[in-house]
Amino acid sequence: MNIENKSLAADISLLVVAFLWGGGFIATKYALESITPNYINFIRFLMAFVAIALIFHKKIGSIDKSSLKAGAIIGLFLYVGFILQTIGLQYTTAGKQAFLTGTNVVIVPFLYWIVRGKKPDRYNIFAAIIAVVGIGFLSLNENFSINFGDTLTIICALFFAGHIVSIACFATKYDPIVLTIVQFGTVTILSLISSLMFEPAPKFTSTSTLGILYLGIFSTLICFAIQNVAQKYTLPDHAAIILCLESVFGSLLSTLVLGEEFTFKMIIGSAAIFLAITTAETKWGFLKKKSSKLIRSN
Repeated sequence: MNIENKSLAADISLLVVAFLWGGGFIATKYALESITPNYINFIRFLMAFVAIALIFHKKIGSIDKSSLKAGAIIGLFLYVGFILQTIGLQYTTAGKQAFLTGTNVVIVPFLYWIVRGKKPDRYNIFAAIIAVVGIGFLSLNENFSINFGDTLTIICALFFAGHIVSIACFATKYDPIVLTIVQFGTVTILSLISSLMFEPAPKFTSTSTLGILYLGIFSTLICFAIQNVAQKYTLPDHAAIILCLESVFGSLLSTLVLGEEFTFKMIIGSAAIFLAITTAETKWGFLKKKSSKLIRSN
């Protein structure tokens, strides 16, 4: 297979990842039918942890105290992000949550500024302003209040941003696979402890079982594997734009599968957030490349 075909295959694979991630919001909604949030995350990440530990079992021996600490910090951000997201989905729609969760990429540059002192550029600032406008259209009620589920989802986006920044801080020092094993293990343990302390035993139905299996197998394992392979054969701009479609797929699927209402006001808010996400992720580099090609051809 030549380079162009590999690049096309990679882009299609990433589109599948975005679709599967979008479907994860619907799967979580189904799982919540009879399984509580911490048990959902425990089962989901237990499957992912066991699978990745078996596949990369030789890496387990290289886990030392410092990599364990780094992976645990990353895992803590991931755990808080997912538990807030899962609880939040009990009080909001999957479509709204898909876009609100996506604002984490807009938050990342500002957290990175705090941690590493690198100032956000004009694209980041523009994206942040547009994202705030989008959140307003998507979440503000008539009395200018935000419902509980949307509030938790916005906070979860902050922790997902912290997860990305913590990976950026540690990934250059430690083996990424080791960090992934430890962070999945951390989320599994924290979810188990929290579920045993605060939640009743889960009651599995056919719907909730399908939901949790989808989350563990498709949203976590398969997407992780595809993303790691596909991004070797495509441009970062391509990958960023395609993966941004997660929120679009999540919203469309919530309307088609769950029958959720999507008002004109919500469409405006979603479009604004999508614009903010693509701006933060790509800085419109693909447009610059196209314009430079046109100039050269003329």
